[in-house]
Amino acid sequence: MFGLGIPELLIIFVIALIVFGPKKLPELGKSIGRAMAEFKKASEEFQESVREEMREVEKTANVKEEMKKIEQDIGQLGQPGTRAAAEGQTGRTEAQAGAPKRNGEETKEHDKGSA
Repeated sequence: MFGLGIPELLIIFVIALIVFGPKKLPELGKSIGRAMAEFKKASEEFQESVREEMREVEKTANVKEEMKKIEQDIGQLGQPGTRAAAEGQTGRTEAQAGAPKRNGEETKEHDKGSA
């Protein structure tokens, strides 16, 4: 981890034993162990909160992408080149959509009279 091998750890242990004494060394070890456990727990909680926030951001990004696609689809419905797709949905052709509405009987009579 830090390039410490067995000999280096033994030297650190001997120095700690001399400085703190045999009675304080177990208490010091427990304190260091607790501090490391708390640090590890806090680190894991932080990582989990970051992951949760990332999931929320991804959900928001997906919703925004879907909204953009819907807006583009709606925008394309009003454009002339996409009229065929819209007509396919309504069942009317472009000629029918643009043609003036006439009464069916009047049209038949008009056709008969001119023939």
